[in-house]
Formats: sequence, structure tokens, C-alpha cells
Amino acid sequence: MPGRRRPAASRSNALSQRSTTPATAPRTTNRCSAPVAMMRKVFTATVNGQSSTIFTAAFDQATGTGTYLALESFQAEIDGKSGCFVFGHSATTTGTDRLSPIFVIVPTSGTGELTGIAGTGELVVDPDGTHRLELDYQLPG
Repeated sequence: MPGRRRPAASRSNALSQRSTTPATAPRTTNRCSAPVAMMRKVFTATVNGQSSTIFTAAFDQATGTGTYLALESFQAEIDGKSGCFVFGHSATTTGTDRLSPIFVIVPTSGTGELTGIAGTGELVVDPDGTHRLELDYQLPG
């Protein structure tokens, strides 16, 4: 199957964060901390599924500047095929932009009917704060 960019979530219910459980992280007075959180996300639209996410960021609230890193285990149905795969993503902002975004499906992480999935993607943040996951993927066969 050829690769294609697919929106994984609709604008109306793009990413629904069900719960966040913060983990303990060292705090300092010089804004040099990177707290860690665990999240569960639900995606609906052309790709349906849920992910378990580990998330960390270094962020300056005063200037809106920072960088985040996330790793997600995604249980999904794509093109009628079910399984799980892992993807990682990161980006930096200086408060008004999105710099150096990275998004990759972890090689060999696919299971079930998604075994062999490969590709990249993008986490798009709309002006209203809606998050949309777009995948550019290939499935064997």
C-alpha cells in the first residue's frame, strides 16, 4: 500500500485527553526542570484509537518558550486494520511558532495487522488549540 498523509482526528474531536498523571520530577528555582507526565489520549476520525503517552517538557511560562518530547503507544484501527505501534514526537516553540518538529513511527513497533507499519507524521496545533495527528505511513503488502 503506498504511503499517504491521513488525518487521524477530526477538528471537532481531534485529541481528547482523558487523564493525566504527573510523575515526580526535580524542581529548581532557575527554570531548569523537565517534569514528566503520563497521559491517555483518544483519537477519532479516519483513524480511531487511543494512546498511552509519556511526555516531558522544558517550558518557560513567562515567555512561552520551550521544547517537549513524547513517546506514545498507539492502539489503532487504520484502513480497517487493527494493531498497535509506537511513535515519538518533539517540537520547540519560541512562543509564537513551532520549530524543528520531529515525528516518527518507531521501526518494527507494529503489532497485529499493523505489523510492519513505517512512516512519519505531524502533530498539528490549530489556532483554537485543537490538536490533529496526521500520519504519512506505509503498510506492507
